[in-house]
Amino acid sequence: MSVLAPPRQAGAPAPRPPVRRRVTGRLLAWWRRLTAMRTAIILLFLLALAAIPGSLLPQRSLSQNAVSAYFRSHPTLAPILDRLYLFDVFKSPWFAAVYLLLFVSLIGCVLPRAVEHARSLRAAPPPAPRHLLRLPDATSTTTPLSGPEALDVVEEELRVRRFRVVRRDGAAGPELSAEKGLLKETGNLLFHLSLIALLLGLAGGKLWGYSGSILLTEGQGYCNSFQQYDTYSSGALVSGADLTPLCIDLNDFRATYEANLTASSYSAKISYGAPGARQQQTTIAVNHPLRIDGDRVYVTGHGFTPQFTVTLKDGTTFTDISSPFLPSDPTTMSSQGALKLPDLGPGRTDQLALEGFFAPTGTVQNGILTSVDPRPLAPQVAIVAYEGYLGLDSGLPQSVYSLDATQIQRGALTRVGAANLTEGQSLNLPDGTRITFTGFKEYAALQFSHDPGQVWVLAAAVALLAGLLGMLLLRRERFFARVAPAPGGGGTVLSVASLTRGSGETGPRFTALTGELRAALATRADGPATATPTARPGPSSDGTTSPTGGPPE
Repeated sequence: MSVLAPPRQAGAPAPRPPVRRRVTGRLLAWWRRLTAMRTAIILLFLLALAAIPGSLLPQRSLSQNAVSAYFRSHPTLAPILDRLYLFDVFKSPWFAAVYLLLFVSLIGCVLPRAVEHARSLRAAPPPAPRHLLRLPDATSTTTPLSGPEALDVVEEELRVRRFRVVRRDGAAGPELSAEKGLLKETGNLLFHLSLIALLLGLAGGKLWGYSGSILLTEGQGYCNSFQQYDTYSSGALVSGADLTPLCIDLNDFRATYEANLTASSYSAKISYGAPGARQQQTTIAVNHPLRIDGDRVYVTGHGFTPQFTVTLKDGTTFTDISSPFLPSDPTTMSSQGALKLPDLGPGRTDQLALEGFFAPTGTVQNGILTSVDPRPLAPQVAIVAYEGYLGLDSGLPQSVYSLDATQIQRGALTRVGAANLTEGQSLNLPDGTRITFTGFKEYAALQFSHDPGQVWVLAAAVALLAGLLGMLLLRRERFFARVAPAPGGGGTVLSVASLTRGSGETGPRFTALTGELRAALATRADGPATATPTARPGPSSDGTTSPTGGPPE
């Protein structure tokens, strides 16, 4: 005996579904919204929008010095921007959130479409619509041929144009369905799948990649180690043991210039090889890096390293001491830098420092040294000497390319002399110390990059371009034909229609095709009278066979 639930009274609220069903329904609604193509497009736009600050503001991963300079120039605004991760845009949580949401949205959007497209490739073209002549591109014609003969002519013309053709006996009479251009949807899916692969490659390059920059003066070298780089950045999954064992020595550097004194090329002759192995020689340039097993060594710039000899009053001599000077004017390669001597020998507690300006082709105007040419035709250097305490052991970070201004302001460093020097000239300090400008060497700014995802990204970019071309250039076309006896007998009425998705006008293409069909029907009707044409089995997309009219005997 079953017990019936009492009927719900009119006006009473409907019972609420269980909590689990409500939560599941809400999650499914969110998932459908996230995996909609509209959401993917919005997220892609947001990702491009989020990358704009990374190109407008200096980034720590590229240049810590540029970020520090921005803080000095904008002391109020810079801390606010820093709290918003605008100096680490591509490592920020909000950029990662947009990146991951786009990745999930694309996967949820594209994979079901790929499965559906794979099924459609194996499926037969759909049946013709019941009201065929209501389609935008539709027409009919009368032919003395029988219905099967007329469909044979249509099938032959369509197969020549690479349509997939299926013959059916529809409710309204014998009919034909054909389609082509499925590669348009293939290109669409290839585009979106390549975009996913591109995002994967970029993410892999960030997680397992690293890069470092260093200034190498001619005659110097270094080995691939984070401790030796001036600046470096590495992925979250990179450790020091993962670095490629490689050592590089800079043998010679050459910069060439155009007639208007703009740089035309930088070339560096280097020796490279694994530690303890035989060194190989090569020349690298700006657009021709050293490529070794996925690693790249680039030349990103150059400058000058003035050399000095310092002779103390007790005869102690420091020969060929130097430090790279950073260009302050890229047009004339005027450079600024500093040279620090924290240890002047046993029993000396004072320290010596030089702050200098190097002019490759120097000239003195109104008592100020300037450069008129980036080529080292007449090198000069203007130096200011300081004595006192450099503060290197204070625990506070200092730049190796400049003196700590606070040490000068506090009086820890005292100015003891200044001079403009050409090669061989000296500056004599009051305590008997002599500083001689002995010459210069050129240095190259090298960048070592390891990106395991770059081949993946290149392949994905090529596939993305191929998919985009397929989307833009191909058309998705369907063609339908149906035959019926002509009113009064003695012929056949052939109705045809077309549906096209793609760029360009469809009317002229349909008109041209129907004109060729009428000509083919007329040619077949004017030929020798034949009986029902011999059926020639032709494979169709659904695995069945469809009769194809053969030529008259």
